[in-house]
Amino acid sequence: MAKLIECIPNFSEGRDEKVIEGLVNTAKSVNGVTLLDYSSDASHNRSVFTLVGDEEGIQEVAFQLVKYASQNIDMTKHHGEHPRMGATDVVPFVPIKDVTTEECVEISKKVAKRINDELNIPIFLYEESASTPTRTNLAKVRKGQFEGMAEKLLEEEWAPDFGERKPHPTAGVTAVGARMPLVAFNVNLDTDNIAIANRIAKIVRGSGGGFKYCKGIGVMLEDRNIAQVSMNMVNYEGTPLYRAFETIRFEAKRYGVNIIGSEVIGLTPAKALIDCAEYYLQIEEFDYKKQVLENHLLN
Repeated sequence: MAKLIECIPNFSEGRDEKVIEGLVNTAKSVNGVTLLDYSSDASHNRSVFTLVGDEEGIQEVAFQLVKYASQNIDMTKHHGEHPRMGATDVVPFVPIKDVTTEECVEISKKVAKRINDELNIPIFLYEESASTPTRTNLAKVRKGQFEGMAEKLLEEEWAPDFGERKPHPTAGVTAVGARMPLVAFNVNLDTDNIAIANRIAKIVRGSGGGFKYCKGIGVMLEDRNIAQVSMNMVNYEGTPLYRAFETIRFEAKRYGVNIIGSEVIGLTPAKALIDCAEYYLQIEEFDYKKQVLENHLLN
């Protein structure tokens, strides 16, 4: 069995169906790769793709997607609720089967170099691929967003890992790296007050003194006129989804605000959701490996 690697590129386009369709067609055009899922959000103005493939195929599809995005997404005209710094904002590689994180780091570096060599897009390496500790956290890498990148790249400590100290005029800057699976988990509130979502996000995220493995921001969903706490759970075992969810519920009550729903963006490990079911149902002595039917069918 070939090595199996996951890639979850994020693109700064969630509204133009023609561009999104082009990304889908590109994702399906490379042998040895399967497009598992993609989702687009107009408020965030962002699309997230989930692909799996062998070592050669996953590198090729990642490059081709970045190339298509650079030719069809103009960051000088981009507006959306989600922080972003490039047409392809981030390209993470995740080990799935018979492959190590270290191998994914090497893959990320090969793809990053090719993107810069052929497309002239500056690249920051992040997470496990980071060249310095300050570049491990994507939020720090992306701080300043597209509009502030020209100035940021001139700072002594923010030279790109690949490329010149100037962003691509329309495609900006891209982060490429290797990481473990994360869950993109959002919680919607019955308020249009974005300040409340921002306060709650600061409480739950690790950088604000909250949960170590939670990254969070407040987002306004203009199409629904509601505020959202948008999170990346970078270690769903270290910080389970239900723990963040209940903290948001608790903190929202002080403002007379309720949770009206939540969402998972893209794919998620089954264990992250099973942990929530076990918590809310108060199942005693539950064995995930033995008592989940699908685990028996797949083994």
